[in-house]
Amino acid sequence: MFKIGMLIADRYEVLEKVGTGGMSDVYKAKDHRLNRMVAVKVLKQEFSENATFVSKFRVEAQAAAGLMHPNIVNVYDVGEEKGTYYIIMELVNGITLKRYIEKKGRLTPREAVTVAIQVAMGLAAAHRGHIIHRDIKPQNIIISKEGKVKVTDFGIAKASTSNTITSNVMGSVHYTSPEQARGGYSDEKSDVYSLGVTLYEMLTGKVPYDGETTVAVALQHIQDPFPSPREIVPDLPFSVEQIVLKCCEKSPDRRYQTMDELATDLRHSLSDPEGHFVQRTEDADLSDTRAITSRDREEIRRRTSAGAAGAAAAAAGTAPGSLSQATQGFQPVSAAAGAGAQGSSAAGGQIQAGADGSGDGVYDGDDKFPAGDRDSADGLEDEEIAQDERRLDRIIQILSVVAIVVIGIVIILVALNRRSSSDSTETNGTQQRDTAVVNEDQTDQEKTEDDSPLIVLMPKVVGKTAEEAQDALKRANLTSEITYGTSDVYEDGVVMDASAQEGERLEEGTKVKLTVARHETVTVADVRGSKQAAAEETLQGQGLKTAVEQIFSEETEEGYVEKQSPDAGAKAAAGSTVTLYVSKGPDRTGMAEVPNILGMTEQEASAALLQVGLTPGETSVTDTSGRYEPGIVVGQSIEKGEFVEEGTAVDMELSGEPRYSYSARIEAPRYSEDPDYEEGTPVTLIIRTEDGKELLNVTTTDFPYQVSFTGIPYSSATLYLNYTNVVIEDSQTGETEGSEITERSIEMNLERELVFTKD
Repeated sequence: MFKIGMLIADRYEVLEKVGTGGMSDVYKAKDHRLNRMVAVKVLKQEFSENATFVSKFRVEAQAAAGLMHPNIVNVYDVGEEKGTYYIIMELVNGITLKRYIEKKGRLTPREAVTVAIQVAMGLAAAHRGHIIHRDIKPQNIIISKEGKVKVTDFGIAKASTSNTITSNVMGSVHYTSPEQARGGYSDEKSDVYSLGVTLYEMLTGKVPYDGETTVAVALQHIQDPFPSPREIVPDLPFSVEQIVLKCCEKSPDRRYQTMDELATDLRHSLSDPEGHFVQRTEDADLSDTRAITSRDREEIRRRTSAGAAGAAAAAAGTAPGSLSQATQGFQPVSAAAGAGAQGSSAAGGQIQAGADGSGDGVYDGDDKFPAGDRDSADGLEDEEIAQDERRLDRIIQILSVVAIVVIGIVIILVALNRRSSSDSTETNGTQQRDTAVVNEDQTDQEKTEDDSPLIVLMPKVVGKTAEEAQDALKRANLTSEITYGTSDVYEDGVVMDASAQEGERLEEGTKVKLTVARHETVTVADVRGSKQAAAEETLQGQGLKTAVEQIFSEETEEGYVEKQSPDAGAKAAAGSTVTLYVSKGPDRTGMAEVPNILGMTEQEASAALLQVGLTPGETSVTDTSGRYEPGIVVGQSIEKGEFVEEGTAVDMELSGEPRYSYSARIEAPRYSEDPDYEEGTPVTLIIRTEDGKELLNVTTTDFPYQVSFTGIPYSSATLYLNYTNVVIEDSQTGETEGSEITERSIEMNLERELVFTKD
């Protein structure tokens, strides 16, 4: 147990406890080495004592420590202190998405999509690092005070799939994917499902499935159709509804395959809310027949045997092992044991009671009945079926061997027959295209087996005229391409080089490049910096050919020539080729262009940034002049038109309420206001705004009284002077002299209007 004030790893000073969860407690701490505030997540004792969980936890947390993304709560360190395991994480000042939804009831579609985009961007970065979260839910998503959305609890998620994590601890059944509920393989598409459920809750304020027990909820994820959020929010944009439904398909193959795909559609929905761009897989696309494999059959037998064992155990009032062991085909993140477990562990302590303590029976993977409600005879019937399947397997294996032998014999006979036929045709002197071709140099052409392309031998071409060389290649069933060069050895028009050597084995139809000597030369013009069309025109005017290659360039404008080969000024044979390297602009892969967000509201600006793959950064109020409505973006940290890495945070400067100041010396009540005021009388001074805000409340006898305010969001206020006058007079005549002199107190309330100066 960590205590306030203790020092962890001689570095982190625990300052205060800031939260607690099912698996951990969270403390605020100071990192004295780097002089920054951090969060320390401390695993509860029951998990720290579980060696299997700790092993997984350390591996996954260390992997998560490698993730760096604006939408992920960064993990800085992992360690152990006196048997207690902890994670050092980025400290985020904000609230969880769950709490935010509870406060607002439900989010607007635009706000929900904006949050979902940021979550998807963070998860996409994690998935690219081969890290699956497996526990996406609003409780694990934090919205900072600056409006940033961050995903947390990477590392714990994968380790927590251990059977030692009970349903009550995990609390994730409302967001678990069907494959996770069954205990099957989960991957990136499981996170897609969970994010879809989270988006559903943001839009509707409710989770799609609910029940009295965790098993009941898990069964709904597996069996029940996913409800449309439009049933609760009828005016929900069509595209947003379709995105939610695609995320939450029962089959992983029908969901978004990556978080990047999901983020793309989410951004599209901001600009086209009613668009029909979401591509959902139809049932017919998934209806192809698939042959059952031996692995499938083995899995069926394993589940059948386990189901029989679980049913017998339930009937006897005992449990054979963990819930996942009893079901084999169904392992929900939250689960309940059969009534026989009586709310406690049995035979290894792996079965957990239901959330209400009553237990719900062990689910056996049939998607219909708890095993505790079945007759144990079903287990015997399942075993007989398994035995029949094993006999069928042996028959199939024997038939497969026989079929392979027969096919092999047929292949050998066909091959022998083909070779015999080939020999016969050669003997008759008939030239067969599929066996041999004779070129002018009497080189042989061969054909490989299994209908592979014909193989020919490269004829001699160097030293021949271009026409002779082309004819030789044509007779060998090869094609040619001519380029020109200068030579001191070969005469004009003679082949001086070729892309293949004489006698080289080539596939029929291969293109051979012939370099032909040309004594006529030209000086290659300098076309660097010219537009592509102008450069080609210049070189072709010199009798040269041009070839173009597109390249990325930071220096040269798109469409202009950055370099050429041969270089400018070089001597080249007329008709030879000059390669132009034309710029296609800077390499923008993984980059995003910063949009102009000035003049937008904060929400509009956030949506615009997310739409191009950027992240809304920190916000600050810098303009209180009153020129703009409050909440308008008046500055951005990165100028419009700049290209930055996707995911980069763009900070925003916002307009705020106009600010005013007031500085003055308040005078005592004037004679015109109260002729009876006497100097030295205590006066209460109150400055109150129109909406009841008190800027001053003080009692004084010293006048004039100095006051000064700055940065206040009010343009005017009222000054109240409250005091009591003591009047001595004759009660009969009202004179200050007489036989019936008495004292009388009069409550005075004077008002003065104050006008403030705009800052």
